[in-house]
Amino acid sequence: MPEYKAPQRDMMFVLNDVINVSELAELPGFEDATPDIVQGVIDEAAKIIENTIAPLNETGDREGCRFDNGTVTAPAGFKEAYQLYAESGWTGLDKSIDFGGQGLPYTLATAVTDMLSAGNDAFSLYPGLTNGACEALVEHGSQELQDIYLEKLTTGEWTGTMCLTEPQAGSDLSQVRTKAIDQNDGTYLVEGTKVFITGGEHDFVENIIHLVLARLPDAPAGVKGISMFLIPKFMINSDASLGERNPVVCASIEEKMGIHGSSTCVMNFENAVGYMIGNPNEGLRYMFTMMNLARLMVGLQGLGVAERATQGAIEYAKERKQATAINGGATIIHHPDVRRMLMTMKALTEGCRMVAYDTAKQYDISKAHPDASVRKTANDRVELMTPICKAFATDTGCEVASLGVQVLGGAGYIRESGMEQHMRDAKIFCIYEGTNAIQALDLVGRKMKLNLPQNFITEMAAKLEAESSNSELAFILEPMKIALELLDETTQWLIKAAQEDPQNPAAAAVEYLTLYSLLTHGYFWVIAAKAALIKQDDSFCQAKLATAQFFAAKILPRVHSLAPAIMSGAAVVMAAEEDGI
Repeated sequence: MPEYKAPQRDMMFVLNDVINVSELAELPGFEDATPDIVQGVIDEAAKIIENTIAPLNETGDREGCRFDNGTVTAPAGFKEAYQLYAESGWTGLDKSIDFGGQGLPYTLATAVTDMLSAGNDAFSLYPGLTNGACEALVEHGSQELQDIYLEKLTTGEWTGTMCLTEPQAGSDLSQVRTKAIDQNDGTYLVEGTKVFITGGEHDFVENIIHLVLARLPDAPAGVKGISMFLIPKFMINSDASLGERNPVVCASIEEKMGIHGSSTCVMNFENAVGYMIGNPNEGLRYMFTMMNLARLMVGLQGLGVAERATQGAIEYAKERKQATAINGGATIIHHPDVRRMLMTMKALTEGCRMVAYDTAKQYDISKAHPDASVRKTANDRVELMTPICKAFATDTGCEVASLGVQVLGGAGYIRESGMEQHMRDAKIFCIYEGTNAIQALDLVGRKMKLNLPQNFITEMAAKLEAESSNSELAFILEPMKIALELLDETTQWLIKAAQEDPQNPAAAAVEYLTLYSLLTHGYFWVIAAKAALIKQDDSFCQAKLATAQFFAAKILPRVHSLAPAIMSGAAVVMAAEEDGI
C-alpha cells in the first residue's frame, strides 16, 4: 500500500495563489496568521499525519473497533495517536484562546483536516465531531456550560458527539421521540435511543459530551418541538473533577462497509441527566450550527479519500508494466485511457480543494470582518457552497476511488493494494450529515429562494468578462462562458418550473447541484490557470495548466448532458405507477 504524502505544494498553491489566504491576517483576531505561520502549520501537521496517523489507516480498517459489554476499544494505535494529536494542539487550532485554543483561522484548520482525512478518514471523525460540539456551545450555550465544557473539548481532553438520528427518524427529525423531563433544578432527565452516533463510545478520553435532540412533554409537534441537551458521559463535580457515571450506555456498534476505525454506536439514554442548551424548542436551529460545519468536514473527507486514491493510482501507473503503449512507453501511465483516468482524478480532486479552501476563507470573513455587509456577503457564500462542498466533493470521492481501483485493475480489487478500502470508505460520505440528495434539495429550495445561486452566477460572469482579453486563458474562458449561459438558463427554468409543479426542482435537484458544482470548479480553475501562467517556467505550474486544460476539455462538457436532463421535468421521473417500478 502506498504511503500517504501530504500534497503540500498544491495546498500552498491554493492558499497563496488561488484564495490569497494572507488577506485573513488583516482581520481582527487573525493577525498571527502570517505567511510563516501558515507554512509552519502545514509543515508540522503534515509530519504528525504522515508519520503517526496515516500509517494506522490500513491496520485500523483491518482491525476495526471492538465492542464488549458497553465499552468500545478503538484499533491499536488510535488512542495514542489521538492523544499525541490533541496534546500537540491540533484539536484547538482554530478555537478561541479564551478556551485553550490557538485562535488561528478556520481556513488553516480546513487545510489540516484535508490532510487528516486523506491520511486516515476514520480517525478524522473523532476530532471532527468534537469541533461541531464546540461551535454549538460557543454559539448557543450558556456561560456556565461554556466554562465547564469548552476548554476540555477545545484541547481534546474530552470529545463530543451529535445525537440526532433514531431508529424511526433518519433524515426526518420531525419524528424524534427521545423525551426530556424538567427536574426543576436546572437539569433534565433524558430517555431515548439514538443510532449511528459517531464516536458515541471509545477509549481515547475519559469523558464524552453528547449533544442530544429531545422533546419536552408540552413541545409542539414536528421539528418546532425539538430542544437540545448537553449530556456528559460522566457528571462534573463542583471542583471540576469527574463524578458519577451518567446512565448513557452504548448498546452496540455497527458492522459497516467502511470507516472501520470509527466507532458508530447505538446509544441508550436511560434517564440520563442533561442540561438544556439555549431555549426550549429551538434545538434544531442549534443543531444546524454543528451540522453545517460537519457538512464541510464531510466534504473534506471526500476530498481526502480522493487525494489518497489519486496518489496511489499515479504511483502504481508509473511503475506498472503492462503492454507497450501506442507511443512506446513502457509503463501504463503512457496508455491514453490510463492517463485519462489519472487526469480526471487530479482535476476533480484539485478542484475540490480550491472550492473547500475558499469556502473556509469565506467562513472566516463571515465571523471576523469588521464590516457587517462584508460578513453578510461572505456568509451567503458559505451558505451556497456548503451543499456543494459536501455533495460534490463526496461524489467525487466515490468517482475517484472507483477510478483508482480501475487503474490498478485486478490488483485494485484485492485488499493488499489498499485501493478497495477507499471505495468502501468513500460511500458513507455521500450519506451522513444529510444525504447528497438532501444537499441538492437545499440548493434548489431554500438557497434558490434566497437568490444565492443566482448571485454567484452573476459574480462568475463578471469574473469571466474581466479576463476576456486574456488570450492565454481562452481554452477555459470560452467553454466556461457557454456553460455559464446554460447554467443561467437552467436556473431560470427551475424557478419557473417550481411554480408549475413543485416536483420539478425535486426531480432535478441532484443533477442541478452537479451542474452548478462543475461551473463552480471551472470558476476556480480559471483563477488557478491565471496564477499558473505567471510561473510557466515552474514544472508544478506547467502541470497545473495541463490539468486546467484537461478540466476544460474533458470534464466541463458534462454540463451539456446535465442541462437537458434537468429541464425534462418531473413527469418523466414520476410517470411509472408505483406497481410498475
